[in-house]
Parts: sequence; structure tokens; C-alpha cells
Amino acid sequence: MTAETIFSTIMIFICIAPIFILGIVQCRSKTPVVFWAGKEPPRPEQITDVKKYNRKHGMMWILYGLGFIICFFTGITFGGKVAAIATIAEGSGGMCIMIAYHNKLNRMYIKDGDDE
Repeated sequence: MTAETIFSTIMIFICIAPIFILGIVQCRSKTPVVFWAGKEPPRPEQITDVKKYNRKHGMMWILYGLGFIICFFTGITFGGKVAAIATIAEGSGGMCIMIAYHNKLNRMYIKDGDDE
């Protein structure tokens, strides 16, 4: 293992750790979580099942972080160009998927007539 690989491994885990921590905190939260920064979370009485709502939001963040780790190991295996393409796809495509999934969760768990 080269010094470059060791340094890259340490850096990826430092950079991705906040995403995993956010996911774990959201999974364990007792009050409704929020997806958008600066946005007020929905009130507990607006959500049909706060525990499931939070767990699904948290798992979404954990899977997003896992995607970046997979991109990293793809780079180690197949080279930097492949990793760059995978990381760009994960970063942009993954965020678009997360936005769509967040909207789906709102439709599933926020009671009719209530907005986020």
C-alpha cells in the first residue's frame, strides 16, 4: 500500500464521516428531522409515523455516504478516471435521487393538508 493510498483512505473517511453521522443522528432522532438546511422541520403532529420518517431519512444519508466509499474503492481498483466519473455521478445523481426520495417521504408521511 502506497503513502498516496493511505492518505487518500484517511481523507475519504474524514470527509464522509459527517454524512454517516448525520444519517445516524437522523435515524435515532425522536423529533422530526429536516432535509433542507435552514428549513423548519415538520411538527410531530403533522407526521403519521415520526420514527419511520426519521429512519428513512437517516438511511438515505447513510447510503449516500456509502456510495462515495464505493466510488473510492472503484478508484483504487480501476484508476482515477473511473473514480472521478463515478464520484461525479454519485454526487450529482445521488443528490437528485435524495431530493426525489425526500419529496416521496413527505407525501407518504406528512398528513394531507399539511406542508413542510
